[in-house]
Amino acid sequence: MSDSASVLVVDDERAQRYVLGQYLAKEGFTVLEAEDGASALQILRQQPVDLAVVDIMMPGIDGVDLVRLLRNDSSAPVIMLTARAEEATRVAGLEAGADDYVVKPFSMPELVARVRAQLRRANDFGRTATDTSVLRAADLEIDLQARTCRVGGQAVELSRREFDLLAVLLRQKGRALTREQLLEAAWGTTHVTEKTVDVHMARLRQKLGSRVQIRSLRGVGYRLEQ
Repeated sequence: MSDSASVLVVDDERAQRYVLGQYLAKEGFTVLEAEDGASALQILRQQPVDLAVVDIMMPGIDGVDLVRLLRNDSSAPVIMLTARAEEATRVAGLEAGADDYVVKPFSMPELVARVRAQLRRANDFGRTATDTSVLRAADLEIDLQARTCRVGGQAVELSRREFDLLAVLLRQKGRALTREQLLEAAWGTTHVTEKTVDVHMARLRQKLGSRVQIRSLRGVGYRLEQ
């Protein structure tokens, strides 16, 4: 992962955008700025970015809706900024497709560390190449290089994070994995709350259906049955 990666900062507060942009640029990132969700979508239509930092509370298209729209055609990691620490707010962002969140006030070094962790994770999965690029378990098949998923021969559309979680489970099929292990493997960090795993896992299980058995282990984590 190169520090020349492009980062889109979306925040309706000009001062906040300036501070974030200046600090990220100082750290070597290419920074783009948008004052609202509509402007962000316009930028994204013109050029792809490697990561987006999105404020959750904005007029018009708020951060949650923006991430939902962005996920229609982009798998770029998204870190959400929120002044609210309530679990419901965090869960809404994660369910929309965000990868991480930072609660205001936060330190710039922490934000940069999370940006780098997300970019590193995305880069690692993007160039996955193993002796076994196709993983299978019963009716389930995923191609690590093409990043496709099939259940019973039928294609299943997964978000980037859902695919990453499933890949981890398939590599370790039959083994119990803790939420902390899944966070480290699929997110590249354990700084995110373990509730993040549960939110993404619920969506993954719903998409895969009953033909794929991902068992929830109370007080532990999850296991993909062989």
